[in-house]
Amino acid sequence: MMRRTILMMAAATAAASPAAAQDVAIRNATILTVSNGTIEGGTVVIRNGKIAAVGRDVQVPAGVRVIDGTGKYVMPGIIDAHSHTAMDAGLNEGSEAVTPEVKVQLRADAMTIYRQLAGGVTTVNVLHGSANVIGGQAAIAKLRWGVPADSLYFEGAPRIVKFALGENPKRSNSNPPPGTPRREPYTRMGVEHQLRHWFTEAVKYRQAWAAYNDAVKRNKDALPPRRDLRLEALVDILEGRLLVHAHSYREDEILMLIKVAEDFGFKIKAFQHVLEGYKIADEIARHGAGASTFADNWAYKMEAWDAIPHNAALMAKRGVIVSINSDSDERARRLYQEAAKAIKYGGASETEALKMITLNAAIHLGLEDRIGSIDVGKDGDIAIFSGHPFAPASKVEMTLVDGKVMFDINQAMTLQKLMGATVRTTTEEQ
Repeated sequence: MMRRTILMMAAATAAASPAAAQDVAIRNATILTVSNGTIEGGTVVIRNGKIAAVGRDVQVPAGVRVIDGTGKYVMPGIIDAHSHTAMDAGLNEGSEAVTPEVKVQLRADAMTIYRQLAGGVTTVNVLHGSANVIGGQAAIAKLRWGVPADSLYFEGAPRIVKFALGENPKRSNSNPPPGTPRREPYTRMGVEHQLRHWFTEAVKYRQAWAAYNDAVKRNKDALPPRRDLRLEALVDILEGRLLVHAHSYREDEILMLIKVAEDFGFKIKAFQHVLEGYKIADEIARHGAGASTFADNWAYKMEAWDAIPHNAALMAKRGVIVSINSDSDERARRLYQEAAKAIKYGGASETEALKMITLNAAIHLGLEDRIGSIDVGKDGDIAIFSGHPFAPASKVEMTLVDGKVMFDINQAMTLQKLMGATVRTTTEEQ
């Protein structure tokens, strides 16, 4: 008999545990604050996980660890507004079209956490796949390598739910098992029908609870409506407590969702992918939605046929708050190069391109007061580069999360050693 034993996290924690909490100062670096320009020969001081001071004439308190930033570039930790990093138990659950009551769960042993730290990424918005018209709730994660899964969740982050439009939620390419009927919706029109049906039900549910809350003031024995977690989540969307991120490609469907949202009185926080956003940038900006897109990925399916690499810059010029996302995989640790493409394609400014992977992404997550720029009071999430982040030869030398060094190129393990520390497989024949 063959027995396969997998030992996880015990070895990983010992080999790759995060640095002990400490106060840190990065001195004599070029600081790309994103919010307030560039500071040459500047210093950033982080105390208790927060940025305590930034500027040229900053005193470093005694006892603070000092990192020499001479010749280095310092920028806010990179934020990925659309990721599938560290998900537990799969990407999609497609048996039902509407599932906002469920939540994404994280796992701490995902190797990509470490790889993304090596690319300067510190915060990710972990979304499930796009099989559902209204899907489950996302998990916003801080990339803290070597800690238990519970420590990955971004404390106090707003709640986000994923919607999806187009080919994926109508299951065009889904083949159910023999004898099993295909799940609705079957068409793009059916996607809109699902949205309108379920939000109509949510309005009725909210009205029923409002009537009960009024009745119970007069009669303590009044019977409450039956509690429904799905409809509760939809009511949270209607009332702005659950932010909507919507997987999208085509202009007609983006406009459809804007119309549905406005008819029911809520806002789309951010359209994801939004590859035809350049065609309707004015309408997106007028609604107040953000757009999180790819830098130059198109024509991989019919829905993406009209995508162009100028999309990000064109939407930004029309007043849309734009971020560049990875959708995971290799792009996740090269987002600084992806953002640079907005300068080449469309002429975005250096600051605007930097915002696309920092402050704008933070706005999409509702976390702009916590992360996304190097400002006093914000979280000490920092990426230190060997050169300007947009220079082709530059690389990340150090990444800090809440002031803790989570990646140091001088102490980095090779991938082979890292995998050996995290997962050890033995085979015994009995």
